[in-house]
Amino acid sequence: MANIKSAKKRILVSQKRANRNKSIRSGVKTAIKKVEACIAAGDKAAAQDALKAAVSTIDRACSKGIYHKNNAARKVSRLTQAVNKLA
Repeated sequence: MANIKSAKKRILVSQKRANRNKSIRSGVKTAIKKVEACIAAGDKAAAQDALKAAVSTIDRACSKGIYHKNNAARKVSRLTQAVNKLA
């Protein structure tokens, strides 16, 4: 454990940020799973609604620096393609 006050603060701040990042990553994964569940069920309308929410969640995570912009773009692209393949 750190003895210096600034080092103690850094530990607390990094834990807080790690928890926030973990929470946002979990939210992105949940949103993606919801879209994939709608695709598996074959419900295009629900899939499109879930996709809209998922894209918003992914973009928010990207803007906070949790995902790289290319990673976020790839996730959005793959989800969009999968939804568009539904008849």
